[in-house]
Amino acid sequence: MATTPLLICVVGPTAIGKTTLGIAIATHFSTEILSADSRQFFKEMTIGTAVPSAEELAAVPHHFIQSRSLFDAYNVGDFERDALAKLKELFKEHSVVVLVGGSGLYVDAVVKGLDTFPKVSETIRRQLTKEFKELGLLSLQQELKEKDPVYYERVDLHNHHRVIRALEIIRGTGKPFSSFLHQGAAQRNFNTIYVGLTGERALVYDRINQRVDLMIAEGLLEEAKDLYPHKDLNALQTVGYRELFQFFDGTISKDEAISEIKKNTRRFAKRQGTWFRKNEAIKWFDYTTPVSEIFAFIEHKNATPK
Repeated sequence: MATTPLLICVVGPTAIGKTTLGIAIATHFSTEILSADSRQFFKEMTIGTAVPSAEELAAVPHHFIQSRSLFDAYNVGDFERDALAKLKELFKEHSVVVLVGGSGLYVDAVVKGLDTFPKVSETIRRQLTKEFKELGLLSLQQELKEKDPVYYERVDLHNHHRVIRALEIIRGTGKPFSSFLHQGAAQRNFNTIYVGLTGERALVYDRINQRVDLMIAEGLLEEAKDLYPHKDLNALQTVGYRELFQFFDGTISKDEAISEIKKNTRRFAKRQGTWFRKNEAIKWFDYTTPVSEIFAFIEHKNATPK
């Protein structure tokens, strides 16, 4: 009897060490890695998205790292389709594949499938876009907070596309956007084991601050300056770029921009934690846990009858 393929998902907040662990697991099982980071897809964004180093990428084969241009339309539905196709291909050669990423929606799309939403009038989106341009994002954020506090706590509030999408469903149906989430998992032909990395909040925040300082030292300012003419693209509504664009606009100083990057990355890490804590299937390990202990957990879990 053929063994059911296994997908190992390595998740957790930004800067916790997912890349290093993912490579260790992939090396241990002689397999390959799929990235589920919604910004590392784009080849124009390297420093600000903490793309794995050349050495890390060479250690094991990686997929969906800088594989597209930010000028191409690419969303979570596209990723679900492409990732499932790649898994089908990889499972012909490997019994185990590793998925690494902190973008919870993208991880869920692969493992569980995307949620379905009712169709609503295009007029609603046009009206919301008009309000965004005339009144700004704050008023839309406030409406979302009032009508769907659950999703308000989870969404990237600075990503106006996601805020507008949620309000589009809310206004069109009269129901919270969050009520349509996680209504039932799609059938997959592989088993899944989740491994989560965690650490004390103060420690995670310190690692974030150090990472941002390193990004600045490595040339994030110059990378953002090259992308500044395209700042309205959805892919660039991203922490690390958004704040530097404000500096280039002259609305804040360089030091303020760096401080805002750190603050907004910490907020992003908190939202990641909120998302992943809802998944009771995740086995959490402190980021200092010896990898041998994590390997043993995976092997035991995979040997246990489902």
